[in-house]
Amino acid sequence: MLAAALTATVAVWVVAAAPGSAGAAAQPVPVPLGAAAGFAVLAGTSVTNTGTSAITGDVGVAPGSTVTGLTPPSIVNGIIHINDAAATQAQTALATAFADVTSRPSTGTIPPALGGRTLPPGVYTSTGGPFTLSGELTLDAKGDPNAVFVIRGSSLTVAAHGTVTLAGGARACNVFLALTRTATLYAGARLRGNVLLVPATTGGIVVGTGATVEGRLLAGPHAAVTLAGDTVTAPRGCATGKNTTVTVTFSCSGTGPGRPLSLNAIVRSANGPVASGQVRFTSDGAALGTAQLNSSGRATLADPNLTEGIHRIVATFEGTPEFDPATSQALELPVGPGGRCPEECERDHGRHEKAEAEAVDEQNPRTVRKDRHNRHHRHHKDHGKLVTVQTLHTLDGVFGEDDHHGHHGHHGSGSHHGHGPKGHQHYQKPYQKPRYHKYYKAPRPRVAVTG
Repeated sequence: MLAAALTATVAVWVVAAAPGSAGAAAQPVPVPLGAAAGFAVLAGTSVTNTGTSAITGDVGVAPGSTVTGLTPPSIVNGIIHINDAAATQAQTALATAFADVTSRPSTGTIPPALGGRTLPPGVYTSTGGPFTLSGELTLDAKGDPNAVFVIRGSSLTVAAHGTVTLAGGARACNVFLALTRTATLYAGARLRGNVLLVPATTGGIVVGTGATVEGRLLAGPHAAVTLAGDTVTAPRGCATGKNTTVTVTFSCSGTGPGRPLSLNAIVRSANGPVASGQVRFTSDGAALGTAQLNSSGRATLADPNLTEGIHRIVATFEGTPEFDPATSQALELPVGPGGRCPEECERDHGRHEKAEAEAVDEQNPRTVRKDRHNRHHRHHKDHGKLVTVQTLHTLDGVFGEDDHHGHHGHHGSGSHHGHGPKGHQHYQKPYQKPRYHKYYKAPRPRVAVTG
């Protein structure tokens, strides 16, 4: 079982309140998460999962290098960063955000038992001991969607099925819990908000089976995060008028089967395409690469080096000072051999027929394009019935000479006749146009076909 007893220490819930509410600050001030905003789970030493978890947002660890248990059937709709530049930058951003919330002045103190309470926006400290939550805690923004809620303290324990409820327009992206020791959520708990845990030595975030977090679990360089079949969803950005949407698609370039495959992301705001910023692409939770948005709000990752099979592709817009980050829905993408477009993809894109007509048989260099074949076939039908030398032999066999009566004078698979020095061969079967046509330099004879 998870430890129930936690060392007593003073804790604070910091809330930048809406104007006019008790203990209100002059204006609600958002907490900048910077490079940590795209992460749903971030740890310093390790991220460990047992059971089937579903995470929407990136997962990262730095300076540690351990991430376990987040393979299928668990789902990560984001990138897993293991001690890379992105995870390191997120840790730096977490430290900045933590310093911000812990430096804000308190607007009041409350008992550490949070269950059954309704809190308006404000900055709250505990009258003594770590915070606990049994039952329901309601955070009421009183009609201000920009109200910012933040906890500042040592520890928080949410009992089984304990719940944080948002009311009055409050949003999870503006709720913060800044702790210095531990955060423990028991089975079935429901937390709406962002945990910022930065212990001086060791500590961690432990989430019991089946808990739900609409927010982020962000732990500093000395802390770990442990999950057990939970759902963690990083909230969308809170800036009004800056929200964005991301749509991920794919395309096949060139002609013929096995064409190169590209991934595309289209990012839009309420005012139209987002023309700057970076998009990250993932496949089944693993990073594929990044691409810059163009003036049409489109980012393209060419030849993403995918293996044959079906992959879940997700595109994440990392955000800019003008626009909030956003993540696409997953795209189920079938990939052919060599990471190329499979035949099914070409049919889906309405180009299969054209690809077939223009395809060249790489196994036989004598194969010509199908459109050339069709043009050559039509050439034999025009201008007084031009006939090839091969056809002359066939006509000779049909109408026959006196000594061998054409095709109708012989039986068997075929016979050879000495017409001139080279001779020719007749067959029982009527002549069929050969697959490969030979072009002769000499002019073709003209034959008048009558009757």
